[in-house]
Amino acid sequence: MINETMYARGAESSVIREIFSYANERKAQIGEENVFDFSLGNPSVPAPDAVRASIERSLALPPEQLHGYTPAPGLPAARQAVADSLNRRFGTSYGSADIFMTVGAAASVSCALHAIACPGEEVIVIAPYFPEYRVWIETAGATCVEVPASPETFQIDVAAVQAAITPRTAAVIIDSPNNPTGVVYPRENLEALAAALEAANARREEELGHAQPIVLISDEPYREITYGAEVPWVPSLYEHTIVCYSYSKSLSLPGERIGWVLVPQVSEGARRVMCAVAGAARCLGFVCAPALFQRAIIDCVDEPSDVEAYARNRDMLCSALKRFGYTYVEPDGAFYLWVRSPDPDAEAFCERARTYELLPVPSNSFGVTGWLRVGYCVAAEVIERSLPAWERLAEEYGLLER
Repeated sequence: MINETMYARGAESSVIREIFSYANERKAQIGEENVFDFSLGNPSVPAPDAVRASIERSLALPPEQLHGYTPAPGLPAARQAVADSLNRRFGTSYGSADIFMTVGAAASVSCALHAIACPGEEVIVIAPYFPEYRVWIETAGATCVEVPASPETFQIDVAAVQAAITPRTAAVIIDSPNNPTGVVYPRENLEALAAALEAANARREEELGHAQPIVLISDEPYREITYGAEVPWVPSLYEHTIVCYSYSKSLSLPGERIGWVLVPQVSEGARRVMCAVAGAARCLGFVCAPALFQRAIIDCVDEPSDVEAYARNRDMLCSALKRFGYTYVEPDGAFYLWVRSPDPDAEAFCERARTYELLPVPSNSFGVTGWLRVGYCVAAEVIERSLPAWERLAEEYGLLER
């Protein structure tokens, strides 16, 4: 016998991963230069030189330090380095006890969800949203509740979130800069959300004697990749916030699986949450994040991202698609362009795009229809070579006036 739930998860592969695999097959068949893969958030920008230097220094360590187990929550020095960096940047006073090192963003969010959501409870997501949120929520035994973002701006529709809150609501997940839209939630939007959650907490306490507040999970792997927009520090706006982070994007280390969870230890309740995060990591098999890259984080915690490379790609792609007649959301962060599909059926458009070896991701798996996610974290040459395909498709769909 096998676990049928796990079988179903494995059988229904991620659409993003399916397109990525298809792209690799086509590259092997017709040449890498002829395939325009915009599927995966896989940075083409190299990791900073400081990362290589850190690894080379670590290679001189004794074997039991270089490759040995670390404490389950992570190396104390790595946790303190993260806390010190946050304190410098946001005027906080975190310590190593507030940080749990994790095996990348998936582990960060999974551990947070398993820590605070009980079977039968609900977790609100803002649609469009990263598809794996649903998988992680349901694996925790909770129900994923989709709340559409504001249709024109893709900001959080606070009134809609308020309407979706029930006595079973355990958490709300936000992601800013956002995957897939590239929008950044401004301070006033987040302040309104915080006020709505505080009001809901007070109402639940009064009506139900329900002391457990709604937790706000702020998933922030794109925090450092912005184009001039402020990314507010969410725990300063709402006390009951867990921050999940990964260095996959900021340091171009997606394959190394290194990140952290922040639970500010401001109360007895918060200390229980951190214990629950540790317990979730244990149960899910995520203890002891990669030791080599914990040491790299100690050395590179404040290394800047090469945002300029992404900015150039963004400007090149936006300029061309605008010229061809496409409609899109101007991204303030991350490295995705959210493009309205010329065909109301985004999957049908993507099938036609494949005939030109052009591979965006249809929006259906993100919880909405009629849009495309175009990951512009590729080499600039890929964007340049793809433009004739975008133009021919625009002609086919009557977007381009001659």
